[in-house]
Amino acid sequence: MKRIISVLAACAAAIATNVQAAYPDRPITLVVPFPAGATTDTVARVVSQAASIELGQPIVVDNKPGAEGQVAAQDVVRAAPDGYRLLLGTSGNLSLVPALRKKPPYDVLTDFTPVADVGRFSFFLYVHPSVPAKTLKEFLDYAKANPGKMSYGTGNNTGVVAFSHFNTLNGLDLTHVPYKGEPPAMLDLIAGRTQAMIGTTIGAPYMRDGKLRALVTINAQRNSLLADVPTLRESGMRDLEIVPWAGLVGPAGLPRDVVTRLNKAFVAALNKPEVRAQMDRLGFPLTPSTPEAFGRMMKEQLAIHARLVKSAGLQPD
Repeated sequence: MKRIISVLAACAAAIATNVQAAYPDRPITLVVPFPAGATTDTVARVVSQAASIELGQPIVVDNKPGAEGQVAAQDVVRAAPDGYRLLLGTSGNLSLVPALRKKPPYDVLTDFTPVADVGRFSFFLYVHPSVPAKTLKEFLDYAKANPGKMSYGTGNNTGVVAFSHFNTLNGLDLTHVPYKGEPPAMLDLIAGRTQAMIGTTIGAPYMRDGKLRALVTINAQRNSLLADVPTLRESGMRDLEIVPWAGLVGPAGLPRDVVTRLNKAFVAALNKPEVRAQMDRLGFPLTPSTPEAFGRMMKEQLAIHARLVKSAGLQPD
């Protein structure tokens, strides 16, 4: 009997090992907090396709926009910690949402498992050609001279907070028009229904034929896609200090072996020349890292975004 029990225990251990080694044995879902066509969606589809090859399983992108990325984040918080439902989190829903809520819908540091840093969004102040400004200073002077006559659109909460910071710091009086994503906000800017917007590189293609003008980037460094556009510091304004990041997270309690497997696959995907080439064309620098380094960056940015919300004069809901 003892011998039989020993054999059965050994078999159970072998089966458990094989089950762990089999991950993933079915498709993985990557939840994206923005609609199709947004920069985050494009990044998700390019990177997940490359990572699926490394993992040997399809990665299905599931767009769940709404509530500034909160809908997607809460979806993954509620998911089983088995590695089959992940989130392409961003600074918008994992750094800013907690700072914009009196009662945050989740605790970023305890409700999620950091898996891999992915990359950095670049944000620009775009204006419609009808705005007679070619520099940040000229834009600020024009806005001050025309209080209440200009409007700006936002398609994410990074744009909301950054523009609120501009308004508070410079005493501007502009009308805010919020949208459910960058694509519709950009379309209205191009049509002249709004006059300004702080958005990602989604606006870059429209600059080539003069439909838009980018005055400044809110990032600490210039972006290679729009290398002629200066930074805030170069334009005479202090940096915002925020890092507009994107990274892969899972629900709390994700097993270490699953985290390691995913991190290895996504880092390999991010280092592929064809992926880097596509991200270069998108103006999205890639920043693959270990889960630990990514987790430290997330913690730092929580504090920095909280300070920005306070300095912008925004009251948490």
